[in-house]
Amino acid sequence: MPTLAGWWHLATVIDLATREVIGYAMADHHRAELVVDALKMAAGRSALRKDCIAHSDRGSEYTSSEYRKLIRELKLSQSMGRTGSCYDSAAAESFFGLLKAEIGTTVWESHEAARADVFRFIEVEYNRTRLRKHPIYGYVTPIETRALAAQDLTHAA
Repeated sequence: MPTLAGWWHLATVIDLATREVIGYAMADHHRAELVVDALKMAAGRSALRKDCIAHSDRGSEYTSSEYRKLIRELKLSQSMGRTGSCYDSAAAESFFGLLKAEIGTTVWESHEAARADVFRFIEVEYNRTRLRKHPIYGYVTPIETRALAAQDLTHAA
């Protein structure tokens, strides 16, 4: 994201079952700590189950020792898309396309202004008000999908 203070990068962790953005981080760099911070947020906000699959592209930040170490600590499985195949990361591509369409591609005055717009989009609009057609639950938001799925799992236990 372009700002008057320089580029501002966003990394996300999206739950494929609910399409909820469960973790994200922003920074003025694109190093490993950016994606590590996003995954740490996801782990802190939701119960990432053992052997849950963390899928990404093949960027150097995702192949870094810091990221792989966190994957092991969280007992997750790592998956990476094929080189040059946007279809392997369709959920992320779709989210970023929506983000650009909704908040635009203007130049923000500061990193803080860009962060505030991204926060509002993810936490207010995307996760809590954006309806998506779920094959079982119908038109629900990502957060409603998570709650409905948790109820279904509770009944099965």
